[in-house]
Amino acid sequence: MKIAVEGCCHGELDKIYETIAFLEKKEEVKVELLLCCGDFQAVRNEGDMKCMAVPAKYKTMQTFYKYYSGEKKAPILTVFIGGNHEASNHLQELAYGGWVAPNIYYLGYAGVIRYKGVRIGGASGIFKSHDYRRGHHEFPPYNPDTLRSVYHIRNIEVFKLKQIQMPIDIFMSHDWPRGIYRHGSTGELLRKKKFLRQEVESNTLGSPAAEELLAHLQPNYWFSAHLHVKFAAVMQHPPKANAAPRVTKFLSLDKCLPHREFLQIVDVQERPGSSEGLEYDPEWLAILKSTNGLQRTTPHPWNPPENNGLHERWDFRPSEAAMMKVIEALSGDLTIPENFSQTVPLYDPNRPNNRLPPSCSTNPQTTELCATLGLTDLYAHVCQGGDEEGGRMMQAGDEDDDEEGSGDELSEYPTDTSGMSSSINPDEITIEDEWEEEEGEVAMGEEKGEEEEVVKGDKPPVGGVNTPSRMVLPLPKSSPSLSNIMDLPPPSHSTPAERHSQSAADREEHCDEDEGDGDGDVSAMRVLKRSSDEIETPGSKSTTPKIKRRNQVIYTAVDVDDEEGED
Repeated sequence: MKIAVEGCCHGELDKIYETIAFLEKKEEVKVELLLCCGDFQAVRNEGDMKCMAVPAKYKTMQTFYKYYSGEKKAPILTVFIGGNHEASNHLQELAYGGWVAPNIYYLGYAGVIRYKGVRIGGASGIFKSHDYRRGHHEFPPYNPDTLRSVYHIRNIEVFKLKQIQMPIDIFMSHDWPRGIYRHGSTGELLRKKKFLRQEVESNTLGSPAAEELLAHLQPNYWFSAHLHVKFAAVMQHPPKANAAPRVTKFLSLDKCLPHREFLQIVDVQERPGSSEGLEYDPEWLAILKSTNGLQRTTPHPWNPPENNGLHERWDFRPSEAAMMKVIEALSGDLTIPENFSQTVPLYDPNRPNNRLPPSCSTNPQTTELCATLGLTDLYAHVCQGGDEEGGRMMQAGDEDDDEEGSGDELSEYPTDTSGMSSSINPDEITIEDEWEEEEGEVAMGEEKGEEEEVVKGDKPPVGGVNTPSRMVLPLPKSSPSLSNIMDLPPPSHSTPAERHSQSAADREEHCDEDEGDGDGDVSAMRVLKRSSDEIETPGSKSTTPKIKRRNQVIYTAVDVDDEEGED
């Protein structure tokens, strides 16, 4: 089956679906699933907009509200994770995942699901060390601090994901795993994003938490976004025990803008006899049950239990019996129910209401799942002041943390510096900087004539889509077999074919190809760029101020907005 992968969505659902439709018609293919790697911006109304950390001038409704209201329905099953520009109050309703609109599914703070037998996992948010050990304590209406801390990933989610033992086919994160750039064309990355050099050279670019998950999960594919650049890498993992070494193909994509490489089609072999729709993953649900007592909803710092003599239990990997109990609780039906329901007033473009307060409602989907599996609805728990006494719901592996977490607390990752201070660094990239930089890069791209990447003989319609030469990901040197207690057949991921000839410009966009993929099945991957007459033409009055960057720290920088006030 063909899966479309998209970088940063930024609310441009209409344009993304239009781009896929153009590709399907042009290439005579059918895309069955769309994966979005964050900054989805599921904004339902004006209240949600007040819960999204973006500069004031970028607080626009975009197009998601049409899919929420039922005016439109997503033409392709869509699965996404959260990034750092989200309607956080909306996503917090669905801590364990759920439908944000018909045919559009959110994976939650962290999650694993199945589609046609393919295991798809993801972790929402970005890493920042001084929030990493806290619980999910934020609740709307957010203050300037919680508006940003709400989308920072927490160690409890990483701990849950590290309990996974069965192989993962695809994993998504918004920010990159730290160090992944060493497994691709680092020179090409720095040519596109010169200001990343300091972080690359000091090995501080990316998330150490995602790096840890990459080493543990070793998925066949890992997709990311956040840095607004296309970058491919192939990582050969050290072998575990007697198993063959696994290989992860990493790909980061751009944001949805004209002339940007924001979309790629990947061929993935579904497993025969699998369900046609989205399914719950038994191992993941069993992990949620076993770790439910570890969850916290206060800002007190917390460390997950370890095998150090201080904890009664530290291993929360589920047994086959635990997974069978989950299946029994679902009456043997793992199909994710299509139980989307609207929980806030709908947006009316003819009667905007900028005074609408942020919603703080629970979601029936989460309520139902929690009741079925015996989980805690974190959003409802915070709303009810559930952690006012003691500040935790912990049972197994509990430990006392009497001190409040602070921005000066050292990270558990020795080389991480993202949370060493809670003060604002004026040299960091602010949210404003990030967005304005993108505008400037688009204009520069037009001047450089990126239209030359259109495939010869294909003329897209005015305002249509450019389809550049396909990007080639390197092949792994070996294809490890999958074996698990569910006795699922191994996945057979196709890989792109080597082009017969490449120009110098093409070589800059491609990675070298290695020999062998195990199954020998070879297929093309296509990267799309969108062309639109809405982009400003060279020579227009649009100017982008130059931004001084001396100490860029990408993963903390997006948290600060000095230029624009937030609601």
